[in-house]
Amino acid sequence: MSIFVLVHGAFHGAWCWERVTPLLVDAQITLTDFADDVVEVLEGGDLADVVLVGHSFGGNAISGAADRVPGRIRHLVYLDGSLPRSGVAPLDLALPEIAAERRALAAAAGHVSIAPPEPSSFGVPDGADADWVRGRLTPHPFGSMNTALTLLHPLGNGLPCTYVECTAPSYPGLSWARAIARVQPGWHWRTLATGHDAMVTAPEATAAVLMDIAQ
Repeated sequence: MSIFVLVHGAFHGAWCWERVTPLLVDAQITLTDFADDVVEVLEGGDLADVVLVGHSFGGNAISGAADRVPGRIRHLVYLDGSLPRSGVAPLDLALPEIAAERRALAAAAGHVSIAPPEPSSFGVPDGADADWVRGRLTPHPFGSMNTALTLLHPLGNGLPCTYVECTAPSYPGLSWARAIARVQPGWHWRTLATGHDAMVTAPEATAAVLMDIAQ
């Protein structure tokens, strides 16, 4: 990753770069950076015996962390999560129509980021919850979807793994990931009768499943 030092001119201050800085940062973010961030949290906090939960795209990051620091992790939980394939970018694993849509959105933003969809695409019904989510969604760095992780070990790295499928409604964009998870040897399977953003639409049920897995 390149390091930029941005120096302002006369009458200006650091504030004048505020619209450029996030674009430079997002343009350099890769999927490996996502995994690195999780590893940094685990190692920086000297955390061990962790139940590491990855929701949706976060499944890629927890897989990368498990590949590198398995000794700090007790259990991996994929909450309606994506699964990486070593050397393959997430967009190349996505359903063709979804990959095409996201590439088009990225092109519209200079291949820097992907604009967020409506909360309904995550199974959040119209109303207060949707308004709350919509006001907090942010563009996603395109590079993290268009670059690959390199895994040195099989998916999950031998750790106990549980896939939690959200079923009401099912999130079609991850049908391929759920099919892969179902055939992983030794993995456990749970379901939640709620939408993809289970932590928003069914927080109590989500917490209960996670606590049960941790026992």
